[in-house]
Amino acid sequence: MKKLTGFMHGINLGGWLSQCDHTKERYDTFIVEDDIKVIAGWGLDHVRLPIDYDLVETDEGNYMEEGFAYIDKAISWCEKYGLNMILDLHKTYGFSFDKGEEESGFFENEKYQERFYRLWEELASRYGRLSDRLCFELLNEVTDKDYCDTWNHISAECIRRIRAVAPDIKILIGSYWNNAIDGLKDLAAPYDDKIVYNFHCYEPLVFTHQGGPWVEGMDTSFRMPMDSTYGEYEKYNKANLTQYSADLSSYDKDAVMGIEYFENLVEEAVKVAEERDVALYCGEYGVIDLATPEDTLKWYKLITSCFEKHGIARSAWTYKEMDFGVSSEKLSGIREELVKLL
Repeated sequence: MKKLTGFMHGINLGGWLSQCDHTKERYDTFIVEDDIKVIAGWGLDHVRLPIDYDLVETDEGNYMEEGFAYIDKAISWCEKYGLNMILDLHKTYGFSFDKGEEESGFFENEKYQERFYRLWEELASRYGRLSDRLCFELLNEVTDKDYCDTWNHISAECIRRIRAVAPDIKILIGSYWNNAIDGLKDLAAPYDDKIVYNFHCYEPLVFTHQGGPWVEGMDTSFRMPMDSTYGEYEKYNKANLTQYSADLSSYDKDAVMGIEYFENLVEEAVKVAEERDVALYCGEYGVIDLATPEDTLKWYKLITSCFEKHGIARSAWTYKEMDFGVSSEKLSGIREELVKLL
């Protein structure tokens, strides 16, 4: 399978220029140059930088140079410390994976789609020349499966427009159900040989999001060990997940969750990637900070061994805070071992 060389081992800068209160104080203090130095010191090769349209666009769609300056700064820091970057549009006008953002209408409104195209043309004109160390990710976590055909059309048109400005840059595309790996097969055939199929993986969700208050149906007091049996996982799924509950019926109920689960999870995606000659990139994976550090490490060992086996590039969620911070004090006892897995 094709590999995304230079972007195999990364981490997200979540909460800096996206999923935040979009204030100058936040931009100036949440991530600083020393953080990039730390990440490079961990031996990683890239960061994924989520940005919201609010960073660079006014409500009317006019561009704000002060917002682009933060992207420029991030790129400059990465260059200084030898890191590559994925530039991820986490929220566009009219759509966010997070219902709390109250963005809507993107998939139905051609004016919103045109604004999306223009923003990517602007980003391509500014950063497309950096194709040796930068990739573009069109949009974070398309939600409903019903958007699939529309998204295939929108993404193809957006790529066409980017290619007119930046013919060489690699472009990442994810599918429905919040970049679910199961949705990759329904993505359109790759536009050209510089397309990467992108997915997110927080499976089994009941473990990685245990106690998460934003998870529909989740008991916020719920905790569980990674080394639970498949039968216990099924029971916990039914009790805590209203949706996104994995089918575990084919596994021995008395067997402890193991590498076979992750192998089966990626099997179809690897086959699709090989058939279409595209690289695979897991743009987000991680464990909520409510899990024990020991269990967090067990999960990372399993999923990253699977990534390594199949040559899947990846970026952990996330560097700092956001309920998943790899740099958190809680993980200090395992961090040295953990960052070697990323």
